[in-house]
Amino acid sequence: MSLAGQYLLHPGSHPSIVGSRPVMGGARLGRLLRGQQGDGVVNMLGNVLTLCAHAQRRTACMVLWAAEKQEPAQVTPESTLSLQLETARDHLRSMALDWPQRQSQSLQPAQLKWLSGCQFPLATPPRALMPDEVAAQRQQMREWLKSATPCTPLQCLAQWQATAQALQPGTRTLDVLDTNPVQQAANLRTIATALAADPDFALRPQWQGACAETGVWSRLRQRQTAPAITSAWSRLQARWIEMLELISAPTEPTVALLSSGALPLGDGQAIAWCEMARGLLLHWVQLDEQHRVQDYRVLAPTEWNFHPDGALAQALTQLKPDDAPAAWCLASAYDPCVQCSVNIQEIPHA
Repeated sequence: MSLAGQYLLHPGSHPSIVGSRPVMGGARLGRLLRGQQGDGVVNMLGNVLTLCAHAQRRTACMVLWAAEKQEPAQVTPESTLSLQLETARDHLRSMALDWPQRQSQSLQPAQLKWLSGCQFPLATPPRALMPDEVAAQRQQMREWLKSATPCTPLQCLAQWQATAQALQPGTRTLDVLDTNPVQQAANLRTIATALAADPDFALRPQWQGACAETGVWSRLRQRQTAPAITSAWSRLQARWIEMLELISAPTEPTVALLSSGALPLGDGQAIAWCEMARGLLLHWVQLDEQHRVQDYRVLAPTEWNFHPDGALAQALTQLKPDDAPAAWCLASAYDPCVQCSVNIQEIPHA
């Protein structure tokens, strides 16, 4: 069994999504981390969950602090700017590398030439950057995106536009985070209870008895001000727009564009959250009396979005069995963080 997991999409079929990420279920992470503390836990999760590793490390630090101290995790302006940069980097890496391959299955010379001019690393840094490094890389990213043409992600968006506008998945956003702190705490406790009670909840999560989706369009700030998301096109656009917002935000933000924090739950338990590139990330931990991990769960955006009964699965079922372009367009709108492939069936001609 591969712990990394994979998803196979079957347009026009039911089930339309087959696969999972086994490391998230069966209490496997809890067993892997049992007895560890502090940096050992943080580094292990960063190595196991390598895509968006910065968000995994950040959330792990917060949940361990809250569980040990039984105090809410403190989020500093410096750490907020770092999260914004790394999330923008995650967006750009996915759009620059994954989108072209989902349209043509290979990067073309012009696309590779565009990437060769990039002045900053696309890979997640192995350590947290210092504030001056964050500022320098945000500036480099802004300048490069202004000057570098033709822009591969924008070319991909243009190629997808007609297909994506016609794809109208149902929308039921994950609204665990809330502007009311009392309601938010109650929501987080509900999720924590479900994670603690069922080792496989993180593989097929539900919110208030039904499937839900999470992404850029379901951010806490977006739910307050943005119009309703209705199409794959809206979801794809939202990712590009947020990337530009994240690298253009003030260096001393008064309002965080991405929410993160941790809630102590008593008796060595805590739950932490972080809005990352693909949506809402949640970590839950149970520590023993020596502050060592007794159990641990990670609930990531992909498991919400690629739920076999979710909105993406239903949209795939409605496609023609040979419509690979539309299936890849939908997959890119929801952006899995594990290997994904499309299985098409040829429609016999009369």
